[in-house]
Amino acid sequence: MAGELRRLEELTPQECLGLLGSISLGRIVFTARALPAVRLVSHLVDGDHVVIRADRGAAITSSRRADAGTVVAYQADAIDPAEQLGWSATVVGEARQVTDPAAAAAYRQALRHWVAGPDDQLISIHAGMVTGFRLVASDVAQACG
Repeated sequence: MAGELRRLEELTPQECLGLLGSISLGRIVFTARALPAVRLVSHLVDGDHVVIRADRGAAITSSRRADAGTVVAYQADAIDPAEQLGWSATVVGEARQVTDPAAAAAYRQALRHWVAGPDDQLISIHAGMVTGFRLVASDVAQACG
């Protein structure tokens, strides 16, 4: 497959959220000290929100700015490294810390924290803009014509 052509198929927002819900790890992209930062985090999809569980060392949002929200991007994928086929999805939206104790407890139970330690934060990202693609094998006839 290494020498074969591939093509991109655009995914709908609903397909992207469904695929995101099928895996548990992704990357949050945010601003830290006026520079881009990326962290690997665990996530789940809850309606039109992606909820992540991150370590407190990542200053993704501030409890002082919880009402205002912070614009972030969230990206996850499942690409086969040998075949180079799979999908990628990105959500851009406002992130807010989950402050409701009942919701936080439910999310903590549902989300496995991928690093050891009790000090974490739960962040809900509203899926304002959702984009994605699927990398699929392209037939030779289609690629040539």
